[in-house]
Amino acid sequence: MVGLAGCGSSTPPAAVSPVPSLAPAVQDVCRRLVTALPDKVDNLHRRTTSPDEGTTAAWGDPAVLLRCGVGRPPGLTPTSMLAGVNQVYWFIDEQPEVRVWTTVGLRANVEMRIPSKHDPPQGPLVDIAAAITATDPKG
Repeated sequence: MVGLAGCGSSTPPAAVSPVPSLAPAVQDVCRRLVTALPDKVDNLHRRTTSPDEGTTAAWGDPAVLLRCGVGRPPGLTPTSMLAGVNQVYWFIDEQPEVRVWTTVGLRANVEMRIPSKHDPPQGPLVDIAAAITATDPKG
């Protein structure tokens, strides 16, 4: 299991909206992914999440948040533009304070909420791509 202690021990857990109940196969993929995620993304240190159900992760402050097992992203259509980052394809929802990136084409959708002030926004995606492809290969 990935250790989460370190420099930010006084940092409170990052609040993450829990993912609704997951099918056992999706929950298994998500738990393997969260365990495989790096301690740092884009030079941001990993921190704990609340609630911690084994399907979420966070780095830095303000936090870059990951939720695994999310539903189809709102706004995704057959003609939507996708961004490919290290062989993982993402649908992007630009909001005023956050960019919401959601994977497509995998057994378990992964959502990354990256604060708008974090630049470039792709940095965290590059750092987690290997864990995604290792734990949820395209079927």
